[in-house]
Amino acid sequence: MCEDEVTAGPGGAMTVEVGVITGELTVRSTRRPEQLVDVAIRYTGADEWYALTGSPAPVPDGDLEDFHAAVLVAVELGGEAEVPR
Repeated sequence: MCEDEVTAGPGGAMTVEVGVITGELTVRSTRRPEQLVDVAIRYTGADEWYALTGSPAPVPDGDLEDFHAAVLVAVELGGEAEVPR
């Protein structure tokens, strides 16, 4: 699992449950079976997590850290960010 805080860029990040969220966010990438990764996002300090649109995403074994870094960049750029493919 990887987890980091990030500030969403203009246009924020698109979630499955509530649409766009903006501001100070925490992003968590969690590996699950079959080379899939769940990407969850929340307002930093909040209790409720949301799925980033495009999650779960396929990620080869060993690439979780690189994948998570790409998600952070996407959220920092904003523009209704989704899980990068």
